[in-house]
Amino acid sequence: MNVSENYRNAWESYWRETSDGRGEAIWDADPSLSAAPHSELLLAHADTGRTIVDLGCGNGTQTRYLATRFARAVGVDLSHAAVEHARRAANGDPVEFQQLDLTDTDAVRALHQRLGDSHVYMRAVIHQSEPAARPAVAAAVAELIGAEGRAFVVELTSGSRDVLRRAASEPGGPGPKLQRVFHHGLKPADAPDEEIPRLLGKAGLAVLADGETVLPQTEHLADGTRIDLPARWFVLARA
Repeated sequence: MNVSENYRNAWESYWRETSDGRGEAIWDADPSLSAAPHSELLLAHADTGRTIVDLGCGNGTQTRYLATRFARAVGVDLSHAAVEHARRAANGDPVEFQQLDLTDTDAVRALHQRLGDSHVYMRAVIHQSEPAARPAVAAAVAELIGAEGRAFVVELTSGSRDVLRRAASEPGGPGPKLQRVFHHGLKPADAPDEEIPRLLGKAGLAVLADGETVLPQTEHLADGTRIDLPARWFVLARA
């Protein structure tokens, strides 16, 4: 299956209306709070000599960091506008970006054939995908890592909904970055907690390590507290 036109259009419009400024997307956290600690967790189980593929790379902030830790980094995103952001921000850095629908099995397989067994970094993609598309997203992780690669997947948990509700019910309403997420019809923390490990298992992935964490955002509550969304991480291999 492929994602719906509505879903595709929501992401295109979101990224078209987001400026190139660092941190303009609410999830565009500094890599020191995201890809850096995540890389340490992944590298306990993975070698640096392989390519790493950043699934749902957005404007490529985390991908560019991953390129400093692994032999090669490739960022992919459903949105053409996001990929254009990422290419502009790369500014000559040795990193590659391409548009890819993770539910397009043939396109994912072609990427695997081109890159070989790779590591995967996927931050908060399944939870906001359309329910019917989530199994294909998990299957894309399995396809790309093949027999030898490893994956780091981190997804929001239901606790994130409480944080987002609090942020949305602030006296002045949600901040402008969160407001844009809602305005474009994007649905953070939409998947039930038990669904993520079930999908990963059904895709033929084995959990090597997992734990709880938060995903820091680039927006704050009225009292100055940074919005940190509860999440769970997994390091995965093919079963």
